[in-house]
Amino acid sequence: QVQLVESGGGLVQAGGSLRLSCAASGLTFSNYAMGWFRQAPGKEREFVAAIGWSGGSKWYADSVQGRFTISRDNAKNTVYLQMNSLKPEDTAVYYCAAEDHLSTGWGLNSAARYKYWGQGTQVTVSS
Repeated sequence: QVQLVESGGGLVQAGGSLRLSCAASGLTFSNYAMGWFRQAPGKEREFVAAIGWSGGSKWYADSVQGRFTISRDNAKNTVYLQMNSLKPEDTAVYYCAAEDHLSTGWGLNSAARYKYWGQGTQVTVSS
């Protein structure tokens, strides 16, 4: 059974930083591209960042480019999202996801590309 468990969310002031972690189990982690998405109240889930299976390729939403960094440690089966210079508009529930190898017709910035999802972790940025 695949499990993705996010942690590291919380309340932070604007301009601050947080580091999210997503621990994976039940899959061969190093074979999966991973992504981070977020969903704010009343809004659709949106892409934040993605990373290839080896960590050599990374993609970011324009809204977080230059502020957020995605990384992974395949030895620890964990993917991270370092979030700096946080803004109130970054407030959302953040989800990590593992790709679906049968959905390669979708880009890694699309939720349709992912098969497994975590339960989410709340990030709140106060102004």
